[in-house]
Amino acid sequence: MGMSVTISTANPDDAEKILKLQYLCYQSEAELYGDYTIEPLTQTFEALRAELAEGCVLVARLGDEVVGSVRGVVDADGTARIAKLIVHPRMQRHGLGGRLLHAVEERLTAESEAKRYRLYTGHRSDLNLRLYRKLGYEQVGDAEPINRRLSLVTMEKDAPPQTFAATA
Repeated sequence: MGMSVTISTANPDDAEKILKLQYLCYQSEAELYGDYTIEPLTQTFEALRAELAEGCVLVARLGDEVVGSVRGVVDADGTARIAKLIVHPRMQRHGLGGRLLHAVEERLTAESEAKRYRLYTGHRSDLNLRLYRKLGYEQVGDAEPINRRLSLVTMEKDAPPQTFAATA
């Protein structure tokens, strides 16, 4: 009997697992851009623990193993900034990234007044770009050069309108 992947809120004990998975997942991005100093590979344990305390961090679990994660926070202007969507390489291309992205969008909308979702990816990260477009994101503005090898593409989509139950 196989196990199914569950998505839930990360807890402080997940920090080390998330950081290790993040390091594994961003190796291909670092190789693609020839830059192993990208922030996901240099983030400290303390910085990740601070993100766990401040924003919405979800994990995907297969049994006890963390096989995916995503983070998000909503700005004062209603922009939900989604970051570090990661899926273990052996679990990729099975819909888990889309499930995580949808789950964080739902959570950020339910817990705040999110008006739009925004995320960033590298200009040559074709699989990421394809996934985000498939899920309704569109590029806004020009890619922002980070260094001579990497430019970040900003992608956004509108959050669904909030619906409120009428009370009598």
